Formats: sequence, C-alpha cells, structure tokens
Amino acid sequence: MAHLEHPTVHRPYGSRTFGERLAVDDGERFARETLRAQVGKLERELSGSVAHKFPHISPGDSDGEMFRGPRLLTLAELERLRDRLAVRVGEVHSQVADRTALERRSRALLKRMRLEPGRYKFARVPVADLGDGHCGVWEVRPRLGLIGMLAGWWQVKLSSGCP
Repeated sequence: MAHLEHPTVHRPYGSRTFGERLAVDDGERFARETLRAQVGKLERELSGSVAHKFPHISPGDSDGEMFRGPRLLTLAELERLRDRLAVRVGEVHSQVADRTALERRSRALLKRMRLEPGRYKFARVPVADLGDGHCGVWEVRPRLGLIGMLAGWWQVKLSSGCP
C-alpha cells in the first residue's frame, strides 16, 4: 500500500486553533502597547518643549489627522502617528534651540548696551527677543534729546511698548 502524503492545509484566521489565535493576539497586543508607549513618550516630550518656550514655539500639527475623534487605531495608523510625532519633536527641538540662541544673543547685546551705551547708539532689543514678555523695547537714546546727543550722554531705556 502506498504512503499518502497530506498536503499542507491553509486555514483562514477564524479556523485557527485557540493557541494560534492567542499567539497572534498577544503579538499584536504587544506591538500596540509598544507603539502606544512610544507615542505617549513623544507627546510628553513635544508638550514639554512647547510649554518651555510658550508662546514662541507652536505645537501645531500640519494635517490634523490626530484630532478626528476617538477610535481604535490600526497598527499602521499607530506607526504613522509615531513617525509624524517623531518628526514634529525634531522640528520643535530645532525651533527651541534657535529660540534659545536668539535669547542668549539678545541678552548679551543688552548687557553690552548697558555697559557702554555710547558704542550702541540707537540700538534696539525687543523684550520679546529676551523671552521676558511681549511688550517693550530696550533702546539706547540720548539722555536729553539733541543736547545729550551732541554732548555724548547716552542711556539705555525701556519703552512701555504696550498699547
């Protein structure tokens, strides 16, 4: 009698055994948990960076897909969300570094202006560039108008600047 070989049987997901379904479900659950943890970490990092330099840095999302309402994301959507957040976090870190450098340069200029106002005649430093607020400008001006300008009497003065 000839030996009969059994062909490999391909079964759809629904006909898998309980153990096979459990293994697939555990793998997907682990992937979802991992992706959700990564998304959460990126969101905390993004919000912390934006809060640190608010209002000069915007958390804005370009495509608004994140705010369509509650739903269960597929693994592919979770991966796209994570990737978009990673890109946005990188952009915000770059903006924060640029903003910090601007504030450092502005503070150094203001310090030099206060030490030697005569060297920085009519120089201006907006208060917003210092990170201290929105209104006002530090400016080197002559102390008594035209007479002070001719006499070389210069001072650093803060204008109110707010309407």
